[in-house]
Amino acid sequence: MTFAEKLAELRKQRGWSQEELGERLGVTRQTVSKWELGSTTPEMEKLAAMGELFGITLDELVRGGESCRVVGDVSEQKVVVVKKSRFVNGEFKSEKKVFGKPLVHVNVKGRANGFFAVGLMARGFFSVGLLSMGVFSIGLLSIGVVVLGALAGIGIAVSAMIAAGVFAFGAVAIGVFAFGAVSFGWLSYGALSAGTYSLGAVSRGTIAIGSNASGVIALGKDTAGEIQLHLPITADEFRAVVESRLPNTPKFIVDLFSLFAENVEFG
Repeated sequence: MTFAEKLAELRKQRGWSQEELGERLGVTRQTVSKWELGSTTPEMEKLAAMGELFGITLDELVRGGESCRVVGDVSEQKVVVVKKSRFVNGEFKSEKKVFGKPLVHVNVKGRANGFFAVGLMARGFFSVGLLSMGVFSIGLLSIGVVVLGALAGIGIAVSAMIAAGVFAFGAVAIGVFAFGAVSFGWLSYGALSAGTYSLGAVSRGTIAIGSNASGVIALGKDTAGEIQLHLPITADEFRAVVESRLPNTPKFIVDLFSLFAENVEFG
């Protein structure tokens, strides 16, 4: 196999266009095209860069060898044994694939797309990045099933400053189960809380417990609603009210709110 054929094969294996390869080597698409046609030959500096980029020795690149790299003047044929490296220009992509994607793709300068992905923009089953999307996702902005996000996250189980999901934890939380300074959800807990079942300093819900509470059943210092309750109250008393007025309330909600009602204190 000639050098021109080898270069074209290596480029295509990585799914790069001639223009993309040229960008990585600091040359134009036309230059890459001439190399692959065999009309021109790259300088030694570019050959060395190709070896690093493709993770192979110059001997493999130029002559098809497996264990040596040509250094210095090519005419001297001085060779040394080298260890291959696949981490080139801040990027690593494993040869092994899962569902057609690299098992591991690390790109500290740009996008990463692999089963395990780490990059400025990362997408994978496990992903870490400034912008991260994956089943398990960690990033400044994250989307996934299990999510940790410094600024914002969307997913099933989410922890972030702004969180939206089935289980949401954050300064601002929106979800079925929402816990945060400001929270909105079916079961909501926070300083400002709104939901079907709500606990918070300012609480709005079908059942609401808080210093300022409003709901069908409201327990608090300042209350508004159909049934207004105030402290002190026992768990059994609160339970009886809920079961009488809202008999379809889930048992674990009744237990939780009855326990909370008996032990809460409003300043």
